[in-house]
Amino acid sequence: MELIEVTLADKALISELSAVATAIVRDYYDPLLGKAQNDYMLEKFQSEHAIAEQLAEGYRYYLVRDEGRDAGFMGFYPKPGSMYLSKLYLDRDSRGRGLGRRMLDFVVSQARAENLPAVTLNVNKYNDTVRIYEAMGFRRVRSEKNDIGSGYYMDDYVYQLDL
Repeated sequence: MELIEVTLADKALISELSAVATAIVRDYYDPLLGKAQNDYMLEKFQSEHAIAEQLAEGYRYYLVRDEGRDAGFMGFYPKPGSMYLSKLYLDRDSRGRGLGRRMLDFVVSQARAENLPAVTLNVNKYNDTVRIYEAMGFRRVRSEKNDIGSGYYMDDYVYQLDL
């Protein structure tokens, strides 16, 4: 597995990340959220413009390559008291092979390097990956429902991994 950092200066890599994110997120969330909400969220959070804005605000994005092909991506950033894991996705063919654990280990190493005591994340309440995060040692700390505009909400659990 290779992690390729996406920087604000590399427009081609931002474009590639957006395309990878769109394909993976569409495959996973269209059935869970519906196409209309997922389309809205992809434009708001994973379009080239949105990724560039997030990078400018301090997000760290990485493309994940495995066996020479784009297999997934992740995005995270430090905030007071934790490293916030905003995105960790693998395509269907790459799941169940330990890549997600290696991606998470990288985020944990980044948190430790900055002396942050935890990694936090949000996960949709109906997303099956809840059980995966729990198996990796995350604990549920609360529920929250966030208005993201246009009548859509993110209905999530917040999880934390203490380091």
